[in-house]
Amino acid sequence: KLAGCTLFITGASRGIGKAIALKAAKDGANIVIAAKTAEPHPTLPGTIYTAAAEIEAAGGKALPCIVNVREEQQIIHAVEKAVKTFGGIDILVNNASAISLTGTLETETKKVNLMMDVNVRGTYLTSKTCLPHLRKSRNAHILNLSPPMNLNPMWFKNHCAYTISKYGMSMCVLGMAEEFRGEVAVNALWPKTAIHTAAMDMLGGSGIEKQCRKTDILADAAYCILTKPKSFTGNFVIDEVLLREEGVKDFDVYAIAPGHPLMPDFFLDAFKEEKKLSGSQHEEPSGAGGSTGSAPAKPLSPVAETFRVIQGAMSEEYVRTTQGVFQFELSGDDGGTWYIDLKTKGGSTGFGKPPVTADVVMSMSSADFVKMFTGKLKPTMAFMSGKLRIKGNMALAIKLEKMLTQLNSKL
Repeated sequence: KLAGCTLFITGASRGIGKAIALKAAKDGANIVIAAKTAEPHPTLPGTIYTAAAEIEAAGGKALPCIVNVREEQQIIHAVEKAVKTFGGIDILVNNASAISLTGTLETETKKVNLMMDVNVRGTYLTSKTCLPHLRKSRNAHILNLSPPMNLNPMWFKNHCAYTISKYGMSMCVLGMAEEFRGEVAVNALWPKTAIHTAAMDMLGGSGIEKQCRKTDILADAAYCILTKPKSFTGNFVIDEVLLREEGVKDFDVYAIAPGHPLMPDFFLDAFKEEKKLSGSQHEEPSGAGGSTGSAPAKPLSPVAETFRVIQGAMSEEYVRTTQGVFQFELSGDDGGTWYIDLKTKGGSTGFGKPPVTADVVMSMSSADFVKMFTGKLKPTMAFMSGKLRIKGNMALAIKLEKMLTQLNSKL
């Protein structure tokens, strides 16, 4: 489907960008590898030249270009070279990104500048430079690797600068999709779970890969988007949601460690069922900005966020030392039944009743639950004051309290 199409991909020397490039290359596409790494990096694999060799081996044509998206002239030069070499540009993938998961006082100004320059300004300038050429293409697309905008403060408080920069990329989708409607499709793609890349290894440390999926899932989702007509625009697509809609049933093929619990990615409500694909966000009758294949527009609740963090912190060690299943009956604004399974291999959490019978049932208000799990309310005090009611194995309830003290720093 992409035979003869020219894709300009930023950050394509490794990771997600390279995976998208290789998927398109199998169709016989032309790939402009717009990335910084020309000389081998001491810790990161791949250069624009090794990526080019892989792309050509896969069946595509490659044009490696040294591009730091912070430098406008480098972008302009690469675009001109691409048009001269391949006759035009059909698709732009804004994949290059910088990350620093640090609080406001801990984020050095140079890191703030880096994230704003690469993520927001780089995406904007690369799009601006490519757009005159994209408008001449019969089926032009811009695809930004950026999230649906979830304005829950939870996503800002721990890494405000990074969140602003990624949402800046998403705002480019909102604005440009409308500005160039009918001429160029502009969409965003984001993973439902953590993706195993060199960056993830640095952020998550040893063993993190077991909780991740391969870059292949994003490459397959990107391919689905880029082969749709340009009327498919203004959408914030989640990889798994789109692929399920396309008929994919086996997601174990994308897992680094099939069967192992996966870590949800940032900015997503992992415990609500995503909307079905239904056209672009501008066609939603509510006008509330719900979008194709996206996580729901409703912000992540404090209870859901707490369970998301617990799921991400799950380990075989917790399961081995606890061996209990906990059910929570919560009342109030975010009421309902939730569970933590620390008995089944790998462990799990979620909304609804646990997959096996609970050993302990705890009843309390959702507000007190959040306080308890974030260290603001001691479980013992909650129980003694009547805010927490416990049925079942008290010894296991005490084990859970010990786990909470270890989790508080993450929550």
